[in-house]
Amino acid sequence: MRDLPGLTGALYVFAEWIMRFSTANILWIIVNLPLLFVLLSVYINGFGPGFVVYLLPLVLLIPAVTVPSTVALFATAREWILQKDQSSITKTYFFHMKANYRKNFLAGLALLALWLVWLVDIYFFKQSNDFMALLFTLIGLGLFVYTLNFFSLCVHYRMKTRTLLKNAFFITLGNPLLSLFILVSNMSLFYVSATRLYFLIPLFTVSISAYLSFLAFYRFSLKMQKKAESSI
Repeated sequence: MRDLPGLTGALYVFAEWIMRFSTANILWIIVNLPLLFVLLSVYINGFGPGFVVYLLPLVLLIPAVTVPSTVALFATAREWILQKDQSSITKTYFFHMKANYRKNFLAGLALLALWLVWLVDIYFFKQSNDFMALLFTLIGLGLFVYTLNFFSLCVHYRMKTRTLLKNAFFITLGNPLLSLFILVSNMSLFYVSATRLYFLIPLFTVSISAYLSFLAFYRFSLKMQKKAESSI
């Protein structure tokens, strides 16, 4: 049916992509409902003394659920970009979530450690030093791009976790245009979702973020591959 001519074919392709993004997005949200519930509780109650109660669930859920489920989302989006056939988005998603689960869990611990160090630093400097607070805000944006690049590397190449973490750093720092595109596109998407088009959050935001991030990374990797081949 993809070969239907004219407007009918275009509408079919449009509907197919809507279904892809919405299904993958809903699956990610369902898997991460426990984490979202904890984050909502933190938002409602604030970062008071009771925050410690929520810290342990966050420490457990992020590497055990959020990182593997996000890797699965990136792997699913990768197959769309590479035009691989998928008999079922749900089956594809959970297949990728179960594949290399232990490796993704360990990677989640490493990413969690980085984010916790950043969170403690910015919380401390936010109250004492405006310049350092601004600096760590910028570092946080870089860490966000670094995390997305790590997910793209994780689903596209077979490497050890330490190598993935190292290469994600070099790609993020060494390719400012790629990092800027990933940052601006994702921040724009999140801003519009949170302030204007609220329906994007349950249906499209996370899956579109994964798609745009991997697409940018994939085009960069193709460019680097062509450059390497031409230099031989």
